[in-house]
Amino acid sequence: MAATHLYLTELLGLRVFDLKGRAIGRLKEAALVPLVDPVRVDRFLVGAGNTWFTIRYDQVRSISLDGIELNDEQITPYHSDEYMLRLARDLMDQQIIDAHGRKVVRVTDVTFDIRPMNNYHGLFVMEVDIGLRSVFRRLFQGVLPRQWIRRLQQPIAPHSISWEYCNIIEPDPMRRLRLNITPRSLRGLHPADLAEIVEELGPEGREAVLTTLDRESAAETISELDPDVQASVLESMEADKAAEIIEEMSPDEAADALQELESETSAGILEEMETEPKSELSDLMEYEENTAGGLMNTEYLALPVNATVGDAVRSIGDRDYVLDSASAVLLLDADDRLAGLVPLGRLVGAASDVALSALSLAEVRRAGVEDSEDRVAEIFDKYNLLMLPVVEDDGRLAGVITADDIISLLRWRK
Repeated sequence: MAATHLYLTELLGLRVFDLKGRAIGRLKEAALVPLVDPVRVDRFLVGAGNTWFTIRYDQVRSISLDGIELNDEQITPYHSDEYMLRLARDLMDQQIIDAHGRKVVRVTDVTFDIRPMNNYHGLFVMEVDIGLRSVFRRLFQGVLPRQWIRRLQQPIAPHSISWEYCNIIEPDPMRRLRLNITPRSLRGLHPADLAEIVEELGPEGREAVLTTLDRESAAETISELDPDVQASVLESMEADKAAEIIEEMSPDEAADALQELESETSAGILEEMETEPKSELSDLMEYEENTAGGLMNTEYLALPVNATVGDAVRSIGDRDYVLDSASAVLLLDADDRLAGLVPLGRLVGAASDVALSALSLAEVRRAGVEDSEDRVAEIFDKYNLLMLPVVEDDGRLAGVITADDIISLLRWRK
């Protein structure tokens, strides 16, 4: 029974026969044209001596391990096509992203599905192979007959990735556009997963991935990177592009990122930023790195001490970030000094006209801006906190530290 699938390692080197059964060359390459069809092989490149020529997909009458038979002889000389993704050159042995497994892998073979059409045999990409079975095929291709290799590989478990989950890494933005390479399957990944992928890539690969994300996603991903990698990524960007990313990050993460850079680089990025976030970051960067002030965030929900539950509910609705990051409402007196803290859970079921001060914790834990990170971590651990307000020497609220900040701190200390 004829095979219904074919591997790229088997395809390369197959003899190509004309209408009279004469061999006219051997297959050197198979190529997709993703703008036309993202899975169907569109062109076969055949070599005869020093000459290469092109065969269209619909010129293939049949294709098997025995060779490729044509249904017409209108062949044309090969000319490089910028819209063509050549599988042996552009995919084999290259790193790609497996969006399903959330990792970077190296391609060792490609599996095709052979589909009989009306008057030709089409070849469609099914999977990218990355396991030992494909390595075995490559080692013995050309040494043993193809049918023998198929039988001998059977005891080895296959390891492959469906083509729909494969994200090709192409550093050149113009070529990505021409080849219609887009990271659709990456957009659903959590920023932490994307960060792990980015850290496995080299500088060009990192840039290729990050420049295809929107600014918010890129910022969230960069925030999750190891500080050294984060600095390398930001330093490789133009100052205006880095500024756009920094503006999307939370203030504490942005300040930490800038402090990892050379002073000249961080100054150039700050120069490109809008006035308000620039001023906020400059203020945060004044604090010592290993203190509560250096760890705190300036995004929090604070209301006057005489505010009501209704005021809090309206404020929460007006601020998108609150539901994701805030765990409490902070209460301030007329001089912006910390006067209370109301966990969001206490708002549930409370009447809208109830004063927030009536729901405030009896004792509010706090840290000073100059307290050490170790002291902050000790307070979180001792009192099982989700949020810790940070105050200046005169009691004015300076920022907050969240449990996420402490988890990140302990993580990078490992």
